[in-house]
Amino acid sequence: MDNINWANVFDWMQLLKCFVTGGIICIIGQILIDKTKLTPARILVIFVTTGTILGGLGIYQHLVDFAGAGATVPLTGFGYNLAKGTIEAVKESGLIGAFTGGVKAAAGGIAAAIFFGYLAALISKPKMKKQ
Repeated sequence: MDNINWANVFDWMQLLKCFVTGGIICIIGQILIDKTKLTPARILVIFVTTGTILGGLGIYQHLVDFAGAGATVPLTGFGYNLAKGTIEAVKESGLIGAFTGGVKAAAGGIAAAIFFGYLAALISKPKMKKQ
């Protein structure tokens, strides 16, 4: 156990691809915040919708295969997860799967977002934004 070769444990190239891909997605979001009049909520919707469309077309899967968590963790990955879950549920259950599949596939992420959002609300002190 003392002779662990950490270079073999971690796939450094995969970590780099993950980091760069996630970073590029974040850079796109930052550019949208800085250079447009879009609100953060609209940018969130754009990212989720883009991930859903690219996931439904099968294009986003190539990015997931390339970057792993660098593609699945950002908001576009949430949209991809919704599309993937919906497609699988439609194959299993037919039309009802179009309504239930996305939510089932994303239930863990939704529950975590609600839980950690609630914790953040408990420990933070909200302040009014100065205009």
